[in-house]
Amino acid sequence: MKISTRGRYALRLMIDISLHGENAPVRIKEIARRQGISEKYLEQIVSVLNKADFVRSSRGPQGGYRLVKKPEDYTVGSILTLIEGSLAPVACLEGETNDCQRRLQCPTLRLWERINEAVQGVVNSVTLADLVAWQTEMGVPE
Repeated sequence: MKISTRGRYALRLMIDISLHGENAPVRIKEIARRQGISEKYLEQIVSVLNKADFVRSSRGPQGGYRLVKKPEDYTVGSILTLIEGSLAPVACLEGETNDCQRRLQCPTLRLWERINEAVQGVVNSVTLADLVAWQTEMGVPE
């Protein structure tokens, strides 16, 4: 499993909105400047987040984006899965059930299941609030 640029940028966008969106909506232009990411690329990502009701947009001169929920209510897993799709290391683990014809004789299946469980355990236990706190602890400029 490899997290794409889109997934990484989605997390950075959500962290930025968490840090700067308490009092007013955050404009994509400002996020792009702070994060060093193209506005057009961020617009594509925020469109997916908006449609999934992770962020809410407002129009006008004071418009921008806000989180729909509190940062502690978003897991890294929910954000990455929305943007990336399945985080499973192999195709046979992507769905609810493993329909692979070789599943009963696959010597590597348990390895892939353990990797998947480890990844899911991490991404579903870390929240957006945790990422914001880690950034603050590190002294990373907002």
